[in-house]
Amino acid sequence: MAGQVRPITLVGTPVLHRACRPVQEFDAALAELADDMFASMYAAEGVGLAANQIGVDLRIFVYDCPDEDGERHSGTVVNPVLELPALADRRLDDGEEGCLSVPGPHARVARPDRAAVRGFDVKGDPVTVEGTGLLARCLQHETDHLEGKVYIDRLSARARKKVLKEYEELRAARAE
Repeated sequence: MAGQVRPITLVGTPVLHRACRPVQEFDAALAELADDMFASMYAAEGVGLAANQIGVDLRIFVYDCPDEDGERHSGTVVNPVLELPALADRRLDDGEEGCLSVPGPHARVARPDRAAVRGFDVKGDPVTVEGTGLLARCLQHETDHLEGKVYIDRLSARARKKVLKEYEELRAARAE
């Protein structure tokens, strides 16, 4: 695969905690960024990656993960808009969630079991991605990143503190 692996931005870095800028130019640089994002996601063994997770302040994410039927989906979404089922039709999945920007710990995060995003591909053509299962979770997780939210922001204060403590302990152990 083309693309250069870039370092993953870790929780606490300012670019992860603010909304990203909309993409204005659908050019070779954007296609190169998407290639780098895929390379970085695969190298980190992730299923999704937002641009700010490699330090780039733009509204674009890549994904490669299965839906609830095990069918694998892969692509790029630029300037995504998340669409969730109406409250009356919404079923929550409280599965485990982790993040490449908070490597190590996982926590249960209740999210709708279905989601869709509308946006554009790297050429500027409209794209809609509808997902169930892990793909639905991924679409919501990556869109959150572009809004400046990390999954731990959706946790209770106690659960967030536990995840961050585990993350810091793992980080300290790796540094030894």
